[in-house]
Amino acid sequence: MAYHTGRLIDHVHLRAHDFEKTRKFYSAILEVLGIPITASGKDWMQADELFIDQTPGDILPSHVHLAFQARDEAMVAAFHRAAIAAGGTDNGGPGERDYHPGYYAAFVIDPDGNNIEAVFHGPNKRSAASVVIEPNRP
Repeated sequence: MAYHTGRLIDHVHLRAHDFEKTRKFYSAILEVLGIPITASGKDWMQADELFIDQTPGDILPSHVHLAFQARDEAMVAAFHRAAIAAGGTDNGGPGERDYHPGYYAAFVIDPDGNNIEAVFHGPNKRSAASVVIEPNRP
């Protein structure tokens, strides 16, 4: 069995305060971004390298900046609309940023206070869509 994964980060784990609100939010934006939810349970979900679960007890939810890659500017705009409709808070609508030429992004705050971004880096050619891992099994 082979699976595809990311290029730099092995995985990101977010802890949610209200998991159902968080599940609704991420399900909506991941669908728009074309990232399938690969596994889920009562209080957790996984999509590619992203794992999200209900924070146990009195442990605080995560607070990070997480940026998803988008295929084009239209996908960035669709991400922003889906995120707002799914309970996110606007933190910078779709548009060019001055980080580098062609950097087109949108930002939202998720239900737990994380700054979530979708970014298109402008026209580019990638060496591969993802890294393919084929575990050696005895």
